[in-house]
Amino acid sequence: LAPSTQPWRSPGEPQAPFFLLTPRWPVECEVIHETIEHIGEGMLQLGFPPKPEPFCPPMGPEQALYNISEEQGTVVYHSSRALQGSCFTRARVGGAPGPLSSPASPLEGPQDTTLLFESRFESGNLQKAIKVGPYEYMLMLQPDLYTAKHTQWFYFRVQNTRQEPLYRFTIANMAKPNSLYGQGLQPLLYSQRDAQSRGIGWRRVGTDVCYYRGSAGEPLLFRLSWTVRFPHDGDTCFFAACYPYTYSDLQRYLRALAADPVRSRYCTVQVLCRSLAGNPVHLLTITSPGGTAGKRVVVVSARVHPGESGSSWAMRGFLDFLLSAHADAWLLRRLFVFKVVPMLNPDGVVVGNSRCSLAGRDPNRAYGMALPSSFPSVWHLRAMVQRVLAEREVVLYCDFHGHSRKNNVFMYGCDASRDGTGTRLCQRVFPLMLSKNAPDKFSFSSCKFQVQKSKEGTGRVSMWRLGVSHSYTLEVAFSGSTLGGRSSHFSVEDLKSLGRLLCDTLLDFCDPAPAKFQQCLVEADALLQQQMGHEPGSGGSWSDVSPSELESRYVTPCHSMSPHSA
Repeated sequence: LAPSTQPWRSPGEPQAPFFLLTPRWPVECEVIHETIEHIGEGMLQLGFPPKPEPFCPPMGPEQALYNISEEQGTVVYHSSRALQGSCFTRARVGGAPGPLSSPASPLEGPQDTTLLFESRFESGNLQKAIKVGPYEYMLMLQPDLYTAKHTQWFYFRVQNTRQEPLYRFTIANMAKPNSLYGQGLQPLLYSQRDAQSRGIGWRRVGTDVCYYRGSAGEPLLFRLSWTVRFPHDGDTCFFAACYPYTYSDLQRYLRALAADPVRSRYCTVQVLCRSLAGNPVHLLTITSPGGTAGKRVVVVSARVHPGESGSSWAMRGFLDFLLSAHADAWLLRRLFVFKVVPMLNPDGVVVGNSRCSLAGRDPNRAYGMALPSSFPSVWHLRAMVQRVLAEREVVLYCDFHGHSRKNNVFMYGCDASRDGTGTRLCQRVFPLMLSKNAPDKFSFSSCKFQVQKSKEGTGRVSMWRLGVSHSYTLEVAFSGSTLGGRSSHFSVEDLKSLGRLLCDTLLDFCDPAPAKFQQCLVEADALLQQQMGHEPGSGGSWSDVSPSELESRYVTPCHSMSPHSA
C-alpha cells in the first residue's frame, strides 16, 4: 500500500478490497493474545447509558488523601515496555517475540481477594499496581513510549473482583497540575458480566473522586483517586479515562464502509502513508460520484493525540452523517470534496500513549518540520493540502482533539492582528455558528484565536500559514457540558452528534444566501466591542487591538440564530 499521490481519485470508481491488518507494535511491547472488544459497535442503544450521567461532587484539596507510597505495599502487577532514553528501532505484528512474561502476581488460592491487573492490549496503559490495603491499590501509568512524561490516558483490566467491598484506586503519577477530575469528571467502568447479561456498556463510576498534588519530588506529579464498588463477584472489568476507540476499531469501521455498496460509492479509502511502525494511515475521499470540477475542499483530521479518544467518536459521527442518506449529507457531497484522515497517530493509539508518536515527541508540534521520516502522517497531510491548494480552494480545515482541563466544546482559530477587521471577524463566524447549532455543548466564550509562538507547529496554524483561511482545532472536553441546563458527562451519542453538528454548520457557513453569515459578522463585531468596553453604536474600534488583549476578557453570545435545517 503506497502513500497516496493522487488526491483526486474519484469515489464511485472500483477500489481495492480493504483488508483488516493486525496492528504492528514496537518490539519492546508485550501483547496478550486475547482480543479485547466491548459492546457498542452497532449496539449503541444498548451499550451506552441512555440517560445523562451527572458530574459527581468533587472532593476539595483540603480533603486530599494521605500520600501512600510504594514502600507501604506489595507490587502485584508490573509491566515495563521501554527503558527511559531508548528510541524506536523496529516493529512487528504482535510486538515482542517469544513467550509472554507474567507481570501479575499469582493468586494464593480461592480466598485470595487480590485483583488481577492487565494492560498489554491495544491502547492499554498501566505500568504498575501496588496493593497497599485489602481493597486499596496505588497505580502507576506508563509514560508515553520513549519518553519519561505525558501520563494522562489510562485503560486497564481487572479480574477477581468482589461485589461487597469498597475499593480505592489512586493513580500516583498524573502529569498535569489541573484536571477536570477536580470539577466532577468520573472514570469509566466496563463490566463484562453486565455487558453479556444486560447489554450495559461503559458507564461513569467513582465516589470521593479527588485530584491533588502528590509527594514532593522531581518531576512534580499529581494523583487521581476514586472509590468504587464492583457490580459482581468474579467479574472481568475495565477502567478507562475516556471511551476507548482503538486502531482496530477504526479498521473494522473502514472495512464496513468499503464493503457497503451504497456508501462506498461516495467514499474511497486509501493510504496516506505508513507510520513509523508500518501501520497504514488512512485517507478517505468523500464526494458525490462523478467529476470534482468546481468543488471546494474540506479537510478534517483527528487523533493526532492518542489519549484523546473522544475525538475519534466525534469523527465517527462526522463520517456516519456525511455518508448517510440524509438530504443535507447529499448536498454536502454534491458541493464539496472531503479529505479525511481519521487517525493521524495510529502507533500512539496502539501502544496506549497520551500525546506522542513513536518518535517520542508530540506530532502536533511538528508540522513545520521537514521530517517525513520522523513524523510521516503530519508531513504527508501537509503535503497533500499543499497539492490541493495548488488546484482549488480549501474552505475549511478542522482537527479534532480532546481537552482535559475545560468543560464543553470549543475551538481554537487563527487571528493575526495584522489582518483587516473583516478577516478577523470572519475567523469567528464558523465557531459562532457552531455555538448556535449546539447551544447545549459548544461554548463560544471558551474559543481562542490568538496564534501563539508555541503553537506554530500545530496543524491548525500550519494549514493557515499555507493559505487555508478558516483553520481550526475542535476541542472536546473529556468531561461534558455545563451549558443549556446541563451539568453532565458527554455520552458517546453526544460525541457523535458533534460530527453531525459540524456538517450542519458547514452548510450554514457556505450558504449562498448571506443572511446568517452577515448576522454572525454583526454579532461577532458587537461582542468584540463589548470586550473593549465600547457602548453599542458608539463607533469604537478594536481593529488595532491584539488577539491576546481581546482574549483577556470575554462576553457570552446570544443564540438567536435558528439552528441549521434542511
